[in-house]
Amino acid sequence: MARVMRSTLALVPFLAVLGCSDETLSPTPLPPRSLDAGALRLEITAEPRLVLSREGETLLDLGPDGLALGVIDAVSDDHNYDPYWLYEDSPLYDVPEDLRWLTPRSAAFRDDAGVSLDLDYGSGITASLDVEIFADGTFALRWTPSASAQTAFMRLGPDADASEGFYGLGEYFDAVNHRGHLRAMQIEAGGGLESSYNEAHVPVPFLVGTKGWGLFVESQYPGAFAVATQNDRRIEAAFGTGTASSEGLTFYLMGDAHPLDVTRHYYEVTGFPGLPARWALGPWVWRDENDDQAQVESDLDIIRALDLATTGMWIDRPYATGVNTFDFEAAKFPDPDAMIAKMHDLGFRTAVWHTPYLDEGDPATASLRAEAEAGGYYPLETAIKLNGWGLPLDLTNPDAVAFWQSNLKAYVDMGIEGFKLDYGEDIIGGLFFNRTPWVFADGSDERTMHARYARVYHDTYRGVLPDSGFFLICRAGTYGDQVNATIIWPGDLDASFARHGEKVDAPGGAYTAVGGLYASIVAGLSLGPSGFPYFGADTGGYRHSPVPREVFMRWFEQTAFSTVMQIGTSANDVAWELGGENGFDQETLDRYRDYTRIHLRLFPYLWSYVTRLAADGRPIARALGLAHPELDEHPDDTYLLGDALLIAPVTDGGVTKRPITFPEGRWVHWFTGEEVVGPTSREVDAPLGRIPVFISDASLVPMLRPTIDTLAPVAGGSDVDSYATRAGLLYVRGVAGGNGSFELFDGGRVEQISDGATSRLVSHSGSELDEGAIFELLAAEAPASVGDLVAVADLSALEAATSGYLYEAGTLWVKVPAGDGEATITW
Repeated sequence: MARVMRSTLALVPFLAVLGCSDETLSPTPLPPRSLDAGALRLEITAEPRLVLSREGETLLDLGPDGLALGVIDAVSDDHNYDPYWLYEDSPLYDVPEDLRWLTPRSAAFRDDAGVSLDLDYGSGITASLDVEIFADGTFALRWTPSASAQTAFMRLGPDADASEGFYGLGEYFDAVNHRGHLRAMQIEAGGGLESSYNEAHVPVPFLVGTKGWGLFVESQYPGAFAVATQNDRRIEAAFGTGTASSEGLTFYLMGDAHPLDVTRHYYEVTGFPGLPARWALGPWVWRDENDDQAQVESDLDIIRALDLATTGMWIDRPYATGVNTFDFEAAKFPDPDAMIAKMHDLGFRTAVWHTPYLDEGDPATASLRAEAEAGGYYPLETAIKLNGWGLPLDLTNPDAVAFWQSNLKAYVDMGIEGFKLDYGEDIIGGLFFNRTPWVFADGSDERTMHARYARVYHDTYRGVLPDSGFFLICRAGTYGDQVNATIIWPGDLDASFARHGEKVDAPGGAYTAVGGLYASIVAGLSLGPSGFPYFGADTGGYRHSPVPREVFMRWFEQTAFSTVMQIGTSANDVAWELGGENGFDQETLDRYRDYTRIHLRLFPYLWSYVTRLAADGRPIARALGLAHPELDEHPDDTYLLGDALLIAPVTDGGVTKRPITFPEGRWVHWFTGEEVVGPTSREVDAPLGRIPVFISDASLVPMLRPTIDTLAPVAGGSDVDSYATRAGLLYVRGVAGGNGSFELFDGGRVEQISDGATSRLVSHSGSELDEGAIFELLAAEAPASVGDLVAVADLSALEAATSGYLYEAGTLWVKVPAGDGEATITW
């Protein structure tokens, strides 16, 4: 556990036993104790009861039944105490017949510095509860039972507000609001899905309530959150600590005035997100199975010839001689160094697919496998292998890490700057009631490594990459992994509009869908407040490809307005190959060009939010119900990207209109200039190729120039328009007559100040985007004047001028010079 600060309280010391135990029939009431962590207060009484509040408003109430121990006659080392199956009936999981839940019958304050309680559960079973201030807005609590030989489960049960929404808990695909849902903190077999498991790749035991509180349980043992499943107030967080119960359970109670700010307190405990490379935000492209080097190089040329904004390409399997031989197959990739050099010359950064295995059935890996076996680089004890290649490396063993990294450096030395990390989820907590035992070099086993393996796996690859300018996109994750700047991609989603768990009739047979575009949106919005702010789904999906044209277009409309845009499918659908089974045509390609360019142009806006994470911790993509809890609505398919943009993707086939709930304020359609004043609900036109996106008049959106192709360096003399060659003009999109400002990552600042009759536009250049700014104001009437600025004929003339303005059909462009530029508009 991270360092804590113990409080000192000027309180009357007391030590008394309360409750209704056999020994204490007439309890003596005692005044409560309270700890203040900034504006957050935790009141503790010797019932015991813990009440978390802020400014007199109760956020969480954890009474005696909220500190329950699940005890049995004797805990067995052979059994898997997975609490998920205590909530989800299964004939294959044998709930212990002697399981009984005990709650404290009495409690005693142990000292007067900080708060420590001794809990008596009866029958000789006791526990301690130590409460300390971790930081402003955060309390750390350590709950430790004494009867480790009998305690199989530990269950927290706070009560929350009956009407609030609940966010976080990692990556889930069915709903952003967890109210009424049971969430496993590990992969579980079954679930009815086509994948045959529950798709819990990134579970995070951190829950956020929209009243502005957070509960983080710092445990990697099997767990389950039952979120208002039994009644509308009770949250249960149960963990199967089994033979490790004597280690206790550490949990944190957090709070802040707005629920978006609670994640910052979680980062203070687990680590703030690292910075990926700028070009890691995309657009990236890839094919599932590249034919050869010639195809890769052809794609590079076509992308640039067709003016498709792209910052990187990763090469997916199979490209190496074997899995994993740390090379390129010579017959298909005769000169990988030249291929990578060409990528770099054209402004593409480069990554490759990888896994933590050596293919046991491939002679090409024989020497590497012999070295790994001789060095003891595999786990000491292994169970079921859940991949088609081999056992995972034991990456808790420093020698195994050094072995793997020494081989990975062959790629890094070629110029590979990132990895797509797949699989690594072989270690599961058990099969129903039985353990599937694994033992690792550091003494850990599957009971924690089912979660922790993802972290040591990603740490290993992060260790060979530079301190800045790298790319890791990963399928799995656990709390704390965000420090690796991990981008999550949600695995193999359906190339369709199917919902998670939907029954789909298909020519090849019916199946229960993992989910398509809708599931992808839910996953990204769930991960943001859970501590993983970077998310990039396969644009177009993966299962059941080829992706239909309509699905592909709706998907790239949405990922253009997301944190990371990466494009690829299992059928190798690429936007520039037209006329195939998927129905891609010239309109598909034209709209693809538009949306990849929009995403790249949004770089100053997105990167500014990325760099703010270290200060405010707010997720960049924010579910509407979390960003605006006052609306008391929790749609899965409406979100804000930063403060300024309201995004409402279309996630069903044949739909050309959709309802949108608007928060308070004036919102203007990004593409049409349509105005809406909230709070209200409105049905909005959404033809294919035009996603509903609205910009708030209370903010501004800084953008790159319209011709930008890449962020990465290019060869000298190249005609590829690269930010690395010239940052160029800053474009600033806003709403005419609005009031808003924006602080850029490079120290620049832009502002619009309006009083109804006039608007003042102010730009202070930053250290990179220092050539002046063009404000682009939507929903504008023709101005009466723009100070002493001169009107120009077109946008090209405006870009070339030192200052000036242009008005066309409801949009006003105003250019101010570099440095401290300013213009005043009279309406």
